[in-house]
Amino acid sequence: MHISAKADYAVRAAIHLASVSEGPTKSEAIALAQGIPAKFLEAILTSLREANVVRSQRGASGGFWLSRPADSITVADVMRAVDGPLASVRGQRPEDVAYTGSAAPLSSVWLAVRSSLREVLEHVTLADIATGHLPEHVVARAAEPQVWHTAGTHLLPVE
Repeated sequence: MHISAKADYAVRAAIHLASVSEGPTKSEAIALAQGIPAKFLEAILTSLREANVVRSQRGASGGFWLSRPADSITVADVMRAVDGPLASVRGQRPEDVAYTGSAAPLSSVWLAVRSSLREVLEHVTLADIATGHLPEHVVARAAEPQVWHTAGTHLLPVE
C-alpha cells in the first residue's frame, strides 16, 4: 500500500485537532506543530472541510476544529477525504475489476487487500491515536516481528 504525503499530512493534522481542546486552531499552528508545508496543508484542510471531517471559521478568532467527536472519526475517513477509496486497481474499485484465465483469482486478492486495510483503518479513530490508546488488534499486529522488515527480507529464527 502506498500512503501519499497528502494522506499522511491529513491524518497528522486531524490528530492534532483531536488533541487540542481550546477551540478553533489556526492552520499555521497545525503546520508548525506537525511539520507540514503551510500551502499544502491549506489544500488538505479544504478537502477535509468538504468531506465534513473538519469545520472552519474565518477571522481573527477563527481556525479549524473537528466536525464531530474524535472517537467517531476514523483514519479511513480522513484518508478517503483526501485520496478517495482506500484501495483501487487502475483507478477502479476492486469489485469492478475482472480478470480472465489464469489471472481470474487476482480479483479475490485485491478484495482481500482492501479488507485488510479496512480492518485497521476503519477501526482506529483519531481519539485512539491522540490518546495513545490504540485498539488491541492494531497493537498486536504492529508488535509482530515480521512487520518491521521489508518484503524480501528473510527473517532468521530467534534462538
